[in-house]
Amino acid sequence: MLNEKQGNTLYLECYSGISGDMTVGALLDLGADPKILKEQLVSLPVGGFEIEIGRVKKSGIDACDFRVVLDGEHESHDHDNEYLYGHTQGHISMHSHEHIHEGEHIHSHVHKEHTHEGHEHAHHEHRGLSEIKSMIQNSRITERAKGIAADIFTVLAEAEAKAHGTSIEEVHFHEVGAVDSIVDIVAAAICLDNLNITSVIVKELYEGRGTVRCQHGIIPVPVPAVVNIIAQHGISLHMTETEAELVTPTGAAIVAAVRTSKQLPARYKVKRIGMGAGKRDYGRPSILRGMLIEPDSEDRDCIYKLESNIDDCTGEALGYVMERLLEAGARDVHYTPVYMKKNRPAYQLNVICSEDMLPKMEEIIFCETTTIGIRRMKMERTVLKRKICKLKTSLGEAEVKVCEINGNMRAYPEYESVASICKEKGLSYQEAWEKIFCEAGKLLIHEGWSHE
Repeated sequence: MLNEKQGNTLYLECYSGISGDMTVGALLDLGADPKILKEQLVSLPVGGFEIEIGRVKKSGIDACDFRVVLDGEHESHDHDNEYLYGHTQGHISMHSHEHIHEGEHIHSHVHKEHTHEGHEHAHHEHRGLSEIKSMIQNSRITERAKGIAADIFTVLAEAEAKAHGTSIEEVHFHEVGAVDSIVDIVAAAICLDNLNITSVIVKELYEGRGTVRCQHGIIPVPVPAVVNIIAQHGISLHMTETEAELVTPTGAAIVAAVRTSKQLPARYKVKRIGMGAGKRDYGRPSILRGMLIEPDSEDRDCIYKLESNIDDCTGEALGYVMERLLEAGARDVHYTPVYMKKNRPAYQLNVICSEDMLPKMEEIIFCETTTIGIRRMKMERTVLKRKICKLKTSLGEAEVKVCEINGNMRAYPEYESVASICKEKGLSYQEAWEKIFCEAGKLLIHEGWSHE
């Protein structure tokens, strides 16, 4: 849902783990509009909650605190903690939480837990995926935010279904079916949309170790839902020495649903920083840092080249594999005639791609060619900042690629656009290309184009 058009790029540093409330806090701190968030959350066909947005300090670091406050009927006393520690039958305890809010005054919140012996858990609402999606669709949040939220819940449903050995249609959520968890996920989707986030970079997740107790008993960290998510979506996990769960299923699902890359640009500028506070402290500040970034105009980054010599594959097969590789996201594909051992004629296939695309590219090459081996090389490159612009020319509207070098702009007509004009106007390709190129150059000189 994020790659609709070019917008802002978000980088999430998950050194202290990630959860739903931490994500929303970081996005609000980055500039997501709290008014819009509240207005859209109110439209959810679910009641019994309010949200609080404040400031807290974690190990002396100021962060935004997002909190879902439930009424007595729906109260679950922080569903994430309930998931971690379960319920103690017949036990009554007091929880005291201190937060330093805006204005540096201290609020102490004291909650009395319900005794659970001898009555039903009315606040434990179990909702299936279809019911949750219906709730989202019946709200007044934006279509893009609806899509993001639905994607996150789908990731969770798939993970829970695998953990419990059931189908995605039959799984019912214990944790994310609760009001507070639904609000966390929908709020994250609203904020991502409000900030016009179209790219999300997450290199890896930092997780603790040990065991936690849930409603099903003692389970290891990472918990089954988190393990299933990171395995399914190829997310790297960095294990810490912290004896606790740092990554919640909701946090892992958000990453899996919205991440577009695991590779940072070699050089980038930080436009804005947001700090989202977690509710737990395990000897390290429970903070998620989010940054809105943009690459430098002259960016040196790393790409990969895949290379394979093939002596028993037809030209038709190579043509087909080229199409498949480009459709799957390869930056460039080419093959050249070579002579191998015993003067055997062959082709050398070369594929340029980003690191995150390596598994997909190799899978296609192995499936669609006769090769049994692929060489992989990491390469640095220097890339000019560029964008595609539409230009009104004397021949009609044409697309040109505008590049910047040392503060100067260059424009190059795009092939598909030139070819379309040639067919429409009955011109030669060279004639149309030169006409568009000259007019684009004059526009750059006389009017100037913003590269923003």
